[in-house]
Amino acid sequence: MKKAGEVVAKVFDECEKLMVPGVSTYDINAKAEEVIFSNGCTAPCKGYYDYPAGTCVSINDTLIHGIPSKKIILHEGDIVSLDVVACYQGYCADATRTFKIGITNERANRIIDVCKQAFFNGVNLIKPGIHLGDVQEAIQKTVESNGYNVARDFTGHGIGKGMHEDPSIPNFGKAGSGPILQKGMTIAIEPMILEGKKDTRILGDGWTVKSRDGKLTCHYENTIVVTDDGYEIITLRNKEKETICPNKI
Repeated sequence: MKKAGEVVAKVFDECEKLMVPGVSTYDINAKAEEVIFSNGCTAPCKGYYDYPAGTCVSINDTLIHGIPSKKIILHEGDIVSLDVVACYQGYCADATRTFKIGITNERANRIIDVCKQAFFNGVNLIKPGIHLGDVQEAIQKTVESNGYNVARDFTGHGIGKGMHEDPSIPNFGKAGSGPILQKGMTIAIEPMILEGKKDTRILGDGWTVKSRDGKLTCHYENTIVVTDDGYEIITLRNKEKETICPNKI
């Protein structure tokens, strides 16, 4: 799984170079697939219930599951979530980053910052013996106290040989509830937040999930291993390891 996580991080490093105005989401996915396959991994998203691509590339009001397309072009000021799963020798890692295209406004900057902060406010609680509800409540409180909403119909999840395993991990909950974490568990925590109301809609393609009110959305995710006394994130980029939560890496 750690090898798969390293490859996911490489995808972000390479695709970040394409996060500029004029590039299509098809091009971003093509580069992501190239990195995944050239590093000896598979892309389990591709073909999953007939999903046509190796990644999901979601812009602005698209919360998740944006299908890459030559017709969807990045523009100055957009924010773009790239959701990547790589599988190495039968084990998966899953992560998402939201990128800024050119110069973004304060609205875009703030929702990205809050989404990431919500992730770490929840994940920093992880250690053997705690309830997943503790993590979920911390994420929800961070998001809602900043004036945003968490998606209600989509969740984080367990991960291992399958990219989606039990348990389901909503981004809302109550401390002291839910499964109790144990050393060796592997989970994907992924705040999915909305600038406006929590309501979403699914387009006719059966995949693309948008905010119903057309306002901005954001998504941040990592794969996490529960350790003896805390956790390890296995999908961080090298430059993130130097700046994000150094006491836990």
